[in-house]
Amino acid sequence: MIIFLLLIIVLLIGIIMFQLKAKKQQSTTIRYMHRKLQAIINEESSEKILVPTANQEIQQLLIVLNALLDHNQKVLATHRKMESSMKKMLANISHDLKTPLTVVLGYTEMLQLNQSISVEERQRLVTGVHSKTLEVLKIIHTFFDLAKLEAGDTDYPMTKVNISEICRKNILSFYDMVTSMGLEIEIAIPETPIYALGNEEALDRALNNLLSNAIAYGAGGNVIGLAVRKDDTSIYIDVWDRGKGIDEYHIDNVFERMYTLEDSRNKSFQGSGLGLTITKRLVEIMDGSIQLSSIPYEKTIFTITLKRMMY
Repeated sequence: MIIFLLLIIVLLIGIIMFQLKAKKQQSTTIRYMHRKLQAIINEESSEKILVPTANQEIQQLLIVLNALLDHNQKVLATHRKMESSMKKMLANISHDLKTPLTVVLGYTEMLQLNQSISVEERQRLVTGVHSKTLEVLKIIHTFFDLAKLEAGDTDYPMTKVNISEICRKNILSFYDMVTSMGLEIEIAIPETPIYALGNEEALDRALNNLLSNAIAYGAGGNVIGLAVRKDDTSIYIDVWDRGKGIDEYHIDNVFERMYTLEDSRNKSFQGSGLGLTITKRLVEIMDGSIQLSSIPYEKTIFTITLKRMMY
């Protein structure tokens, strides 16, 4: 009996020792995890917490913590990218505003200080002031347009829209300008109506931006085009030209705010670098998408894709 009791006591002591050792190991692991987590947060590093352990509860905690760290790192990366984009945008807008305002200041000083200026010269300077003032207003309007789009402060109700008619109307609005520049126009729009889920005003603005862009940067190819295609579920609107195009390396960035490539279509387009960004936002409002493909001096195509309506 005594031997049996001694065995029980030894067994209990063994269990207690094992539990104490496990608890100590668990405490050590948790302290390490706390220090590592604190270091990762303070240094904003992309590390993960790696701990070899057989404790299933700690394993599950590690999985959740590493998932949270991964999410936090993605949020931080997005924030840094947006912050950098905003700084570039503000710098470019400041530059774009400063340039015409400096010209306006120069013209007004000439008008103010030179009293003997001829009537013709005075008229030329006043015209210049008016032109540059309109340029400043256009930049400001473009900036606020994008701000409203990104804030969701716009009203573009979705309805059934006739894509053939809208495309025909938009290309015709540029016809005189294009022909006066000696450019050819190739149009491939089905005669029969094709309907999509969208908003006519938003699509008008998007097409206006893309056609203006094609004329501004594709004129070297002597032809611009607009084509409408469809399949069972979608409608595709291609606005294309055969100008200098965009290198493949830059294609993923042209829709970014104030993309700063010097010869980027977005940088110079509409003087603000926001034109293609606004176009993308307008298409996204219609639950559509926009893609760019470009082979310089062969064909550059902006394709808007919208959901087709069959009823």
